[in-house]
Amino acid sequence: MRSPEGKDYWGIGVYREIVPGKRIVYTDSFADEKGNVVPATYYGMSADMPLEMLVTATFEEEDSKTKVGLHHAGLPAGPDRDGATQGWNEMFDKLVEFLEG
Repeated sequence: MRSPEGKDYWGIGVYREIVPGKRIVYTDSFADEKGNVVPATYYGMSADMPLEMLVTATFEEEDSKTKVGLHHAGLPAGPDRDGATQGWNEMFDKLVEFLEG
């Protein structure tokens, strides 16, 4: 990811489960530019962030559309969770723009 200020944030993960059309589960960790897992403090975030979190995306057909659910387990309450929520919302907004474009 790249912040509006131009700072790069790297991440790495492993797919744990893929059920086509239903669910994707994967690990989520911060990384350096070489792919090594690093603590969130590497990027100036809270030491309360775990080294590995779990993301589950679910997909459900609803009125000829796809309803997407997202659960990002392990995010501690506070500014880091707020930032992650903002980031996910921005990503979904860009996805909608792409799909409608």
